[in-house]
Amino acid sequence: MSDPAGETPLGPDGLPRCPWALSAPDYLAYHDEEWGRPVHGDDALFERLCLEAFQSGLSWITILRRRPGFRAAFSGFRIADVATFTDADRERLLADTGIIRNRAKIDATLANARVLAEWKPGELDTLIWSHAP
Repeated sequence: MSDPAGETPLGPDGLPRCPWALSAPDYLAYHDEEWGRPVHGDDALFERLCLEAFQSGLSWITILRRRPGFRAAFSGFRIADVATFTDADRERLLADTGIIRNRAKIDATLANARVLAEWKPGELDTLIWSHAP
């Protein structure tokens, strides 16, 4: 089904959606609630950056479906908390079936949190949004 002009596919509720959003309920929710909306806040941006890194080589739906597991495993992506993760936490993450267990991606997330924990509050947000038009 598409809109009256026949250009944009319609979702189950009759509202127009991007075609990719209609392939799975997870995509539909992501499309309607998050996609294309600005994200602010250091922790929120840290989460998005980390999830994008974990997505590398995988489909985004894989990350969306595991996002609750990621949030639980990485303390809600609170930079200050993740920066304190120890080697025991790293081993816990490598064994966690609720996330993508890629050693390099986990190590990068922990290293990035340690660096960002030394930044001033708002500095990550400012840096990222300084590149927006």
